[in-house]
Amino acid sequence: MRIPAIRAKIGDWTYYVTTLSFEQVNKFVSRVDDELHKSESLNELIQRSITKNYLSIKEYILNQPEMFFNALVLAVYDDYPDWREIEFKYDGEETYQMGILEFAGNHKIFPVDGQHRVEGIKAAIKERPDLSNQRVTAIFIGHKNDSAGMRRTRRLFSTLNRYAKPVTMDDIIALDEDDSVAISTRELLESFDLFNSNRVTMSHNKAIPDNDKQSFTSIITLYQCNFELLKLFREDRKREDHNLSRDKKKIDEYLKFRPKEIEVDLFTKYCSQFWKAFRENFDCIKEFLSIEEDLPANKFRNKDFGGNLLFRPIGLLPMVQTATEINKRTGMSFEDIFIRFNKVEMTISIKPWRNVVWNPNEKTMIMGSSGLVKLLLFHMFGKDVIRPFEIRNLKEKYADRVNSETPNSVLDDILVLD
Repeated sequence: MRIPAIRAKIGDWTYYVTTLSFEQVNKFVSRVDDELHKSESLNELIQRSITKNYLSIKEYILNQPEMFFNALVLAVYDDYPDWREIEFKYDGEETYQMGILEFAGNHKIFPVDGQHRVEGIKAAIKERPDLSNQRVTAIFIGHKNDSAGMRRTRRLFSTLNRYAKPVTMDDIIALDEDDSVAISTRELLESFDLFNSNRVTMSHNKAIPDNDKQSFTSIITLYQCNFELLKLFREDRKREDHNLSRDKKKIDEYLKFRPKEIEVDLFTKYCSQFWKAFRENFDCIKEFLSIEEDLPANKFRNKDFGGNLLFRPIGLLPMVQTATEINKRTGMSFEDIFIRFNKVEMTISIKPWRNVVWNPNEKTMIMGSSGLVKLLLFHMFGKDVIRPFEIRNLKEKYADRVNSETPNSVLDDILVLD
């Protein structure tokens, strides 16, 4: 194998940058075997780190015409291939960094970074040999198979994998062009009045900063709410179109590939209709949108009495989850569901939310209560939707939260809408 490359150096590593065809990756790149450890059990541990994630990479290769990968970092055993330097002159400048890497045939190549990509490429071209000429960037380093060489390559292996930064949720929301939820969330931020004009905080986590008195909710909470809507949307679409019932992809796999534009448009419209029903049937939301002052959320989210459940991520997401589940169980429209929920007490310093989501002594939010919030919402919505096992769970969890020794009577004085 002879391939053109660029030679460079960083730290005490000399490395070579080139590209390999998928066929060359399949033919010449092996799994890590005994190059990092002499111990068989430790080598088995590394092999087990190659999870089924490579199958999702295979699907990405097979189904995404705009596919692109980071460079593979490949170690060459034992040490470097032959480097044939070429003098390169252009416009009065010259360099000796370009040349040809020549593999004599007895070199073994294994991935230091990119194990799953290598296995995904190999699996993909078994199904689609026509992809063999696709090319991926590769960076070659040298590896010696003695104790010092193993230690040196292990350190590089762990460094590349330990410090690789995963894509954050806010990056996905802002940039992903395959994730239907991200696409629709961006559209809502631009076109829906409840979510534009600084009404959604762009914080890096789900929580809303204490000093934010403008926002209705956070960008990550909005994404999570729309994620719940996607699950219901897909079920509805399968009932409407039996051909779609053959779509067996789990939702995390579904989000990796952009659907047809008609599906994206239909889901965005579905989200808009849901949030329109939400906006028009909750009095607190209409009031929030009517406030022309600089701090419209202050009345609905504050340190004095906590504010309104819907203006807290710990309340909004469970509300959306409960509403979608009620829709599935009863067939009620979201308009009717929200009209009914509009009668429910939402002030979190008042029973039943006090000591569930709001600590009245510390005047702080209580985290980890989303499951109990959903059960309370089911119970307060009406006895026609909550199931017997949910009532049992609710009594036990609520009694534990409010320190009551009588679970069977603890819910008797909570308003239920019949």
